[in-house]
Amino acid sequence: MNKKTTYILAAVIAVLAVVLVLLLLQNHQQRENINAMAETMEFEKEQLEEEYEDLALQYDGYQITIKNDSLADLLAQEKQRVQDLREELRITKATDAKKINALKKELATVREIMVGYIHQIDSLDRQNKQLVQENREVREQYAAVQEQNQSLTEEKTKLTEVVSRASMMEVADFRCTTLNKRDRKTSIFSHIQKLQFDFAILKNITTEPGIKTVYLQIRKPDGEVMTKDDGTFPFENGSLPYSLKKDFEYSGEQTNEVLYWPVEEILQKGTYNADFFIDGNLVGSFPFQLK
Repeated sequence: MNKKTTYILAAVIAVLAVVLVLLLLQNHQQRENINAMAETMEFEKEQLEEEYEDLALQYDGYQITIKNDSLADLLAQEKQRVQDLREELRITKATDAKKINALKKELATVREIMVGYIHQIDSLDRQNKQLVQENREVREQYAAVQEQNQSLTEEKTKLTEVVSRASMMEVADFRCTTLNKRDRKTSIFSHIQKLQFDFAILKNITTEPGIKTVYLQIRKPDGEVMTKDDGTFPFENGSLPYSLKKDFEYSGEQTNEVLYWPVEEILQKGTYNADFFIDGNLVGSFPFQLK
């Protein structure tokens, strides 16, 4: 082998050595790039998994608070979609860049949908708060009206009572006179044969005029009502016995009346009471002595 051939062969070997070194360096760099890319893709996959998990938790939180059935159903569907995408991401290899990028886009879409739901939830929440406030105001107004009506009812009742009291007749100027058998006044207890009751029915222009009936209860000192025929008259929700009664015509002006009780029993000495009733009302009560 001549020198020229030797030089050429040495040059070729040198070139091949350089090429081999360059190829080795390039292969090493490619491996490093692939490893770096794999680490990057693995990191992106982990980040993407965390984002899907956070999104799923957000759906859980809104599902608890939402009261609208239709919106709750839509949230449940989207939550299931997120769970399906999470499962799909879990089984996807980190080196599958195409699939991971697709799942990124899906995540962006799901987020946009959630933003729309959040706006609806906020809007419903504001409406609910407004309705609660309006309901509270309506209840307060209703309570105020009820209180006002109650007050008006009480005022009406009081006014009715006042008018009723104003229209009640009144007995005054009562006097009991003891008479003997000749209808003459006597002060001797054993000679009393008749009791004469004089009284005045006072003027009252608010009372409806017409034929009225006055009932007199004579109560003995022991409280028993003196009666002749067990007659009764209506009073409040029942009836009471009376001793004497008399019909009279009332025009609204004062009228003087007289009633007589014939003594047919043994009288007791002591304090008696005369109670007068007209139109179902007690219109006068007077004590008197027999001794």
